[in-house]
Amino acid sequence: MKKSRYNLWAFFWAILGMLYFFVPLLGTFDFSLRMQKGVLSFLAYQIVLADPQFLESFRYSVTMGIITVVISVLIFLPTTYWIYLKIPQVKPVVEIITILPFIIPVIVYVFGLIRTFSRPPLQLTLTPFKTDILITAGYVILSMPYMYRAIDVGMRSIDVRTLTEAAQSLGANWIQILVGVIIPNLRVAILSGSLICFATVIGELILGDFLVRPALGPYLVQVGASKAYEPAALSIISFALTWVCLGILQLVSRGGTSQQLTGR
Repeated sequence: MKKSRYNLWAFFWAILGMLYFFVPLLGTFDFSLRMQKGVLSFLAYQIVLADPQFLESFRYSVTMGIITVVISVLIFLPTTYWIYLKIPQVKPVVEIITILPFIIPVIVYVFGLIRTFSRPPLQLTLTPFKTDILITAGYVILSMPYMYRAIDVGMRSIDVRTLTEAAQSLGANWIQILVGVIIPNLRVAILSGSLICFATVIGELILGDFLVRPALGPYLVQVGASKAYEPAALSIISFALTWVCLGILQLVSRGGTSQQLTGR
């Protein structure tokens, strides 16, 4: 009897949560289809996707997202591996450092970047290329908590020391160990961190706005300030991209779990 009552309450809260999540989404989707009076159409989506400024902003943010993911993996993967292998005592300090982007407001961070790197000798805000270098560094820092923790969770699930010693006994050097042994065992963790890092870059507003770069976040705010139906369409597109990323992550995670269970 208690178990049946518990299942009923669980079912009730699950339905309530789904309604809370999906009803506003369905309302937004329905609103985005009503740009033409009395007709349901995808006109708002057509206008958004045909807007050269949207395509430029989307292309820029995707490019910055990919670059940020690559740099983040190159920084945090060997760093986390070395911490686990050689200096595990500094792990609490590193964990504190990696949560600083959650503590320091982004507006404070971007003003610090501008004041520090707009002066000689670096002056990274004089040209678009130098500003892109600065904004990429900012993206890496903002996405640091997600990438580091994803790799950290992956490292906890494997025996780093045993794998390293086994590879060394077979004559592998450090690069071969990292590329041929550690990365294959962390592919799900790396992909998880990469997708969250990529989504962070795509949705980031303040860095792109204050550094005056054609990122997607400032474009969404600009469209939302002057139009009604296009922002709703953009919200649905962003949501769809998020679900696509989650679907890819789920497929890869399932494949990784299957390979671990079968040993193939």
